[in-house]
Amino acid sequence: MSSRKCVACFRLATSAPKAQRGVAARALRTQQQQCRWNSTSSSKQVPPPPPRSDASKSWEWTTASVLLLAVGTGISAYAVAKLQDPSLRVVEYARTDKFHKPKYGSVKDMEAAIAEVKAALSEDAVSIDDEDLRAHGFSEWSSINIDTLPVAVLYPTSTAEVSAIAKICHKYRVPMIPYSGGSSLEANFSAPYGGFSVDFAFMDKIIQLNKDDMDVVVQPSVSWMTLNETIADSRLFFPIDPGPSAKIGGMVGTNCSGTNAVRYGTMKDWVINLTVVLADGTIVKTKRRPRKTSAGYNLNSLFVGSEGTLGMVTEITLKLAVVPQEYSVAVVTFPSIRAAASAAAGVMRAGVPVAAMELMDEVQMRVVNINGATKPKVWKELPTLFFKFSGTKATVKDNIVMVKGIAKQHGGGNFEFAATPQEQKLLWSARKESLWSMMAMRKEGSEVWSTDVAVPFSRLADIIEISKKEMDDLGLFASILGHIGDGNFHESIMYDSRVPGEKEKVERCVKNMVIRALEMEGTCTGEHGVGMGKKDALRMEVGEETIGVMKSIKLSLDPYWIMNPGKIMDVPGSP
Repeated sequence: MSSRKCVACFRLATSAPKAQRGVAARALRTQQQQCRWNSTSSSKQVPPPPPRSDASKSWEWTTASVLLLAVGTGISAYAVAKLQDPSLRVVEYARTDKFHKPKYGSVKDMEAAIAEVKAALSEDAVSIDDEDLRAHGFSEWSSINIDTLPVAVLYPTSTAEVSAIAKICHKYRVPMIPYSGGSSLEANFSAPYGGFSVDFAFMDKIIQLNKDDMDVVVQPSVSWMTLNETIADSRLFFPIDPGPSAKIGGMVGTNCSGTNAVRYGTMKDWVINLTVVLADGTIVKTKRRPRKTSAGYNLNSLFVGSEGTLGMVTEITLKLAVVPQEYSVAVVTFPSIRAAASAAAGVMRAGVPVAAMELMDEVQMRVVNINGATKPKVWKELPTLFFKFSGTKATVKDNIVMVKGIAKQHGGGNFEFAATPQEQKLLWSARKESLWSMMAMRKEGSEVWSTDVAVPFSRLADIIEISKKEMDDLGLFASILGHIGDGNFHESIMYDSRVPGEKEKVERCVKNMVIRALEMEGTCTGEHGVGMGKKDALRMEVGEETIGVMKSIKLSLDPYWIMNPGKIMDVPGSP
């Protein structure tokens, strides 16, 4: 009997119209459950129901019983609704009660920690010199600085010594702030809770070049420029190229990019594996040396971009690329910043594989001329796109033809090409050192606020045009430049902090740009990182629940919250 019912139900579900099959299938499952129950219970003697007691016979629906039933039903309905509607659920990862305010070591604890570090490493491994402390807590490059400085600067020479430092700091609950190049722009290496700055200056060795495998193992204080100069004879190079003073450790920390990002991607794309010292001194290696693996969690992506908040990177294995056969560098001017941005977006949508594509507005071109970076060459002071083409001679020639056609559609002028390798280097270095050139023009009391955002290509021209106008309306020396090939651009504004209200105006302009980028489905930072300067913006970008997930990850690896505290997210219990 029951099996015949199941067959009938199956026919109903499979013969129903397509739009109704979901309903029919649910009916099938319900009927099958009933059929199974019937088939199971049919062979058993079901006992008769017990006789009702006098109390049940005299049951009556009173006002109190109706109210009790209504309340019970309401509670049940709310519980079901919480399960079905995410907006009604308790946001577990965003709960604040599971993150407790950390208690950092006292002055006495820090003194004891310093003594133990000296004993474990050497007397020379610890500095409490005032100038050294200031250099490791204040940055003239950064848009934000705080008054607090580290208590000491430590100088390890190996992964083992970093581990020893971490074990001592974990014991006394002393904050640790990793430091390599010191060129970050969002107070990424500041010391809001004191503690020790761990400077990798003496960990600057290229450990092993594996030429046949096209990879290299380096320590964190190796400069990307020094790396490329050292391995030049191999005809290999490391393509990630941020500011000239950047070092590999900091580049890992912020997941930086640079002018080559449009062709080669960002830092995360070139890290094979990492050696990391965790908060308690544990040493871990994220992967082995093959370029490809699907073994376990991708811990590289966890640590790259974490700004030292999860551990201290002491060795990095990097992929290398083959030096292209042919290079060509050119510039083309445009009548407006919008036209230049539109042309850049057009090049990307056409799929032209340019090696790099950079934007500099008329102010930045003036800076290049003033500083004489490419003397005797003087450039037109108009919005300008810089192009780098690379590959075989044939592909370079084809790509130039395609880009010229797109630029012309957007009002671009004639292409000017660097004639010699030396001129190519000078021209590209003018773009690379634009921020430093601008900072060199500062007068006493003036500062430069530099920040970045990134947006989808379709919104690039809009945000650059609006941001440029708002920035120009400040009446200050300000410019826009950036890695426009991947939707990432920068604002740099010079201001005098001694003039009342001037810094506040600049800050408001920068925040407006960030909010605008988020409204356009962009990001608050394309390559500078979050540090202390963009924590509120990150919260706006990803939401409290995602921040809660990040905090949970940090808590699992750093329960005392001693790894670069106050960066990316607030320390629990902080005002």
